[in-house]
Amino acid sequence: MTQRVEGHGGELALAALRAHGVREMFTLSGGHVFPLYDAAHKSGFPLYDVRHEQSAVFAAEAVAKLQRRPGLAVLTAGPGVTNGVSGLTSAYFNASPVLVLGGRAPQFRWGSGSLQEMDHLPLVAPVTKHAETVFSADDVPRAVSAALTTARTPHRGPVFLDFPLEAVFSVGDADLPAATPVAPIEADPDEVARAARLIANAARPVIVAGSDVYAGDAIDALRAAAEALRAPVFTNGMGRGALPGSTRSRSPRPAGSP
Repeated sequence: MTQRVEGHGGELALAALRAHGVREMFTLSGGHVFPLYDAAHKSGFPLYDVRHEQSAVFAAEAVAKLQRRPGLAVLTAGPGVTNGVSGLTSAYFNASPVLVLGGRAPQFRWGSGSLQEMDHLPLVAPVTKHAETVFSADDVPRAVSAALTTARTPHRGPVFLDFPLEAVFSVGDADLPAATPVAPIEADPDEVARAARLIANAARPVIVAGSDVYAGDAIDALRAAAEALRAPVFTNGMGRGALPGSTRSRSPRPAGSP
């Protein structure tokens, strides 16, 4: 089911962001993205200004990690976007569902040396699941919704969109796609059966649980598997803390031992 929305590019983007559970914006003020600030201010959407664009993306990733929902950073064109690349790279390796929205010099005079004119996509594409330039206001809701769906789909990760000035400052209207739940990846039944046979025949099975156990909210399933197998669990990444640490006491070392 879709909803018709209208307004300038910032308002259209914000409608899609809200639909996907985004609750705040981290940014460092820049003229290329003013319509996003205007939309946030007029609707009471929380806006947090930082001292460096890198901090905006890291803050968005913190939201994504701690609350298992998309985090948002808004960066101005050129050096604003390049300053956020370290944060994007961190989100990429951590599989964090982060959306970065970037400003962009006007497309109608591209190549004439507009303020902070730069093609961001070649820089961000290697460290994102999806990177796209949105060239019209009417296409903003579709692009933002699709990007957030991609970010939330396992294996999760960051996505990037940038908007030329004429796209984000112009007024448009479009259908807002409904935000649908993202289905988990279903394991191959044959591979599951093969894994079960290997575990059943193992003398001392061990479970290694990583970030996706936490991000996919599979902690109860991990506990059930560990208890059924009576197997030790080692965690890494965001999997740390999924289960309580061992309370088994250790034997005291002999006196004088190293």
